[in-house]
Amino acid sequence: MIRPFAADDAHELSALLLENRAFLAPFEPSRDERFYSVEGQLERLEREDQHVFVILDEERIAGAATLSHVVRGPLQSANLGYWVAERANGHGLATKAVAELIPVAFGELGLHRLEAGTLTDNLASQRVLEKNGFERIGLARGYLHIGGEWRDHVLFQLLSFEA
Repeated sequence: MIRPFAADDAHELSALLLENRAFLAPFEPSRDERFYSVEGQLERLEREDQHVFVILDEERIAGAATLSHVVRGPLQSANLGYWVAERANGHGLATKAVAELIPVAFGELGLHRLEAGTLTDNLASQRVLEKNGFERIGLARGYLHIGGEWRDHVLFQLLSFEA
């Protein structure tokens, strides 16, 4: 269902992002043109503060999940983000991908806490998180710049153990 993003995936992921640009626009921050290019996707592999995974539907890439803003030391935390292409949306892929990513985050990567935010009206994404045990922790006003305005987000967290 998921695997680490590799250089060989850059062409397919870039094409999928371009194909889904309008579909994702209401949910994602504005990106520069380079982000949608093969080179822009390859640059993501070089970042040390994030881990990108492709979401697979059969053998085709259907989206991506990212652990970004990884902070080590006493925090051991990351932000979780994910998206699924329009053609694969609504089939449980995001829920399954997040379920597979949690043990990677808490096991292999040794993180303690995952945080995720969704737009207040993105109920489908909120269900993905709730089905995976994330707890709602509050509202972040003006959290992310999307579609030309600062948008509120519902924040969720998951800890590696019950606190």
